[in-house]
Amino acid sequence: MAANNRLTLAVPRGRILGELTPLLARADVEPEAAFADEDARQLRFATNQPALEIVRVRSFDVATFVAFGAAQLGVAGNDVIMEFDYPELYAPVDLKIGQCRLSVAEPREIGERDDPARWSHIRIATKYPRITRRHFARRGVQAECITLSGAMELAPGLGLCRRIVDLVSSGATLAANDLVEVEEIARISARLIVNRAALKTRPKEMAGWIDRFREAADAA
Repeated sequence: MAANNRLTLAVPRGRILGELTPLLARADVEPEAAFADEDARQLRFATNQPALEIVRVRSFDVATFVAFGAAQLGVAGNDVIMEFDYPELYAPVDLKIGQCRLSVAEPREIGERDDPARWSHIRIATKYPRITRRHFARRGVQAECITLSGAMELAPGLGLCRRIVDLVSSGATLAANDLVEVEEIARISARLIVNRAALKTRPKEMAGWIDRFREAADAA
């Protein structure tokens, strides 16, 4: 099949690859060997499916690649989907991997006596400013967001702010930095996302892959 007729699946680099690889196998997608090497400079990978290739990008970029049609399919956490809120995206399948939560955290000494219901204005460090503002606006709290791309847990200790919004899995990183969760914003898991235009122009192919990934997720 000509390269320009292939569908492209965008997947995130990092920790989720360990959970994603078995799911791909259940969907009968076997990437070339270099895909499993996180240190490889290669970003584009052939698969055993002539009609499908994979690109590996930053987790926050998956939604953008799919929304703008550079990839027709993608795997993204619903944190990324909610943050960008692209109308061009459709998320038909919960893949049931990458499960964690998006939470508000603060220093333990504050959290032990703090009541989030009494907040009226807060300053928060996060890489999710849109989600954070929307969440607090719904209950009349003004959230001043300081946007960071990582190392959120350092912000309270260095005086940048008192609170953070970040992904939490086991809570070990928060505990190591003497932080505690005080409010959960959303439960997070990875979703199959698709480009709406591709779904209209290539309905049979796209529907086939949606069904295949849904079956793979259900078989876990």
